[in-house]
Amino acid sequence: MDQQVSRLDLLRFARRVVMQQTTAALAQLDGWIADEERRERERRQGEQMRPPQPEWLIQHGLNRSNLDVVHTGDCWAAAKSGRCRPATREQAFDALRRQVPACVHCRPDTALGILD
Repeated sequence: MDQQVSRLDLLRFARRVVMQQTTAALAQLDGWIADEERRERERRQGEQMRPPQPEWLIQHGLNRSNLDVVHTGDCWAAAKSGRCRPATREQAFDALRRQVPACVHCRPDTALGILD
C-alpha cells in the first residue's frame, strides 16, 4: 500500500518543523535573557551593599605596627599595596603631623591643607 504524500502535507510538515525549531530557539534566548537579567540584578545589589569608600587611608608596614604612608581614599597606589586601613580625617591629619609621609601620588597633605 504505497500512499502518495501530497505537496500540501509536505508543506504542513515543514511548518511544524520550523515551529518546533523556533520554539526551541526562543526558549534558549529566553534563558539567556533571564541569566543576563539575574547577573545585572546581582551586580546592582552588590553595588548597593558595598560599603562607602573611605575618605582617607593609612598604609601600614609589613609588620602591621608601623605607619608607612597616608593616602586619600581613592588613591590607586593604596589599592595596589593591600596594606591600607580606613582612617578618619583626624587620624590622617594626626599621622601627617607625626611625620608619616604623604603619598606622592594622591597628596593627602594638600587635600588636608597641610603645607610642606
